[in-house]
Amino acid sequence: MKKFDPSLYLVTDSSDLEDDIFLSKIDIALKSGVTMLQLREKQKTAIESIYLAQKVKKLTDKYDIPFIIDDRVEVALAVEADGVHLGEEDMPVNMARRILGERMIIGASSKTPEAARRAYAMGADYIGSGAIYPTTTKVKTVQITIDTLKSIAAGVPIPTLAIGGLNAQNLYTLAHSGIKGICVVSAIMKADNIANSVIELKKAVKEILEI
Repeated sequence: MKKFDPSLYLVTDSSDLEDDIFLSKIDIALKSGVTMLQLREKQKTAIESIYLAQKVKKLTDKYDIPFIIDDRVEVALAVEADGVHLGEEDMPVNMARRILGERMIIGASSKTPEAARRAYAMGADYIGSGAIYPTTTKVKTVQITIDTLKSIAAGVPIPTLAIGGLNAQNLYTLAHSGIKGICVVSAIMKADNIANSVIELKKAVKEILEI
């Protein structure tokens, strides 16, 4: 079983990228120290997502890193991913848990302490919370305050991960927030030097998480 370590969690963005370039970026990121990876493909059909997920899974298996599918429980099952991440408008966590069983990881997006507690009660393994800062991704986001993030992290016994516009320079505002990891998209996917970006992020994460 792959180690569950959400400290540096990469959420992918394949926008405007050919598959070979996209996969090359992921390979470099995994080799450089990313600890979990989520394939997020909002615009692709189910079959397109499955086709790409099969390729990505070969890389996550190669580096023994947990592979999570965003939103789509059927895609996670089809490619034998390690788990799924569900937004507040996706399938309820308890329904996904009945379908996926106990072995698969289920993450849930929550913007309030109440939503996080509900997700935990329904069987979520971790909470993703944000956006902390404005983001350049094409996904619609609503910002939350760091005080709200702290309340979310304090209110559930499962890991809370921060997401939204995070990079090695602004991570330090999250020190002592109670989070167990960060999720990043652009800081890695759009970096000029992905390996260096991952190394810098890991250094900052270790300092703020005191690991």
